[in-house]
Amino acid sequence: MNPKDYRQIVYDIIGAAMRVHGIIGWGLLEPIYNEALCLELQDRGIRSESEKLIPCFYKNHQLDKFYKMDIVVDDVIIELKSVKYIVPSHRAQLFNYMRLTKKPIGLLINFGSPSLQGERYAYIDETNECFLLDKEMNLLYPEYAEDDEE
Repeated sequence: MNPKDYRQIVYDIIGAAMRVHGIIGWGLLEPIYNEALCLELQDRGIRSESEKLIPCFYKNHQLDKFYKMDIVVDDVIIELKSVKYIVPSHRAQLFNYMRLTKKPIGLLINFGSPSLQGERYAYIDETNECFLLDKEMNLLYPEYAEDDEE
């Protein structure tokens, strides 16, 4: 998995989030941003799934409870927040979704401040860890980056 393969879809999703933030502003409830972002993605021809359920298991038994991801676009999980600051528990929530689904890319988008805030992450299956990506979709921990010289 090369995070750069997802550069265009991530760029499109963030552009859609910026449009939503620009139109309806900041500080509303998360479900408003969820619905608005799904509509903006649809208007851009991007198929998304809202509130997608993740089954949970205990000792090979499926539980009645599920995790619910905010939005999924292809292999990208979008976790929405409308808070003053992004805190570690928000990242942990996204990372749990990425680990459970093995989806390679996660976006944490916060509509709760005057400027839209976003963070990009890659899930590395071999280590079962999530790592921060820069705007160009480069892993900020190069020891886990794929060797482009082969």
